[in-house]
Amino acid sequence: MEKVLVLSGGTRGIGRAIVERFAKEGVHVAFTYNSNQALAQEIAQELHTRYKVKAKAYQLDILQPEGYKELFRQIDQDFGGVDFFISNAIISGRPVVGGFAPFMRLRPKGLTNIYTATVLAFVVGAQEAAKRMEQRGGGVILTMSSTGNLIYTPNYAGHGSSKAAVETMVKYAAKELGPKGIRVNAVSGGPIDTDALRAFPNYEEVRQATIERSPLGRMGTPEDLAGACWFLCSDDAQWITGQTLVVDGGTSFS
Repeated sequence: MEKVLVLSGGTRGIGRAIVERFAKEGVHVAFTYNSNQALAQEIAQELHTRYKVKAKAYQLDILQPEGYKELFRQIDQDFGGVDFFISNAIISGRPVVGGFAPFMRLRPKGLTNIYTATVLAFVVGAQEAAKRMEQRGGGVILTMSSTGNLIYTPNYAGHGSSKAAVETMVKYAAKELGPKGIRVNAVSGGPIDTDALRAFPNYEEVRQATIERSPLGRMGTPEDLAGACWFLCSDDAQWITGQTLVVDGGTSFS
């Protein structure tokens, strides 16, 4: 049976690298975008042309998790099933005002938006994916996390605490979905060189500190996390569930 990946946030950075890796392995890909439809369609066409897989982009506002229900209905029609689901999309800019800040400047609205995009979106997306996976005899669900819940990162309390929450949610999902043949894990990245990180006001500081802390002497790349995701979705990882795989170049211990 041909495999199908559904991924949120597939037009840039880590998400873009993931859809590329899975398409390269012969997996059909359905991915979401927030606003740049032209770019999303261009990527889908490129994946189809280069790897001869079916690829299609769908609009999704990650701050409206219930939108996953209609999204998966469309994917049912276009792809006929789901084998892998990866919750990757993040928010930035105005929605995180009051959430990306020092502790004493955190505000409910910003924190709620971050939690919605990280935890609630994972829950609803994973629920919809699991319904389809059960019909196919199993599947793999992943969420992207970060080491911001393991080591102190300035202004990252909102994001870091939401990542801790989603990693706990992964354990509960893994316990309850395991009997259905569905594995659930998280991939926790250290600082990865993406557009999202470059938007941080202290990007150069973070970049230099990461290079100095890592025994490997470099920052992580989106491809590093894409490889970890592929491994966890492969048969080589078929006895791994309820876990968080840390991919940080050794920085969380240095």
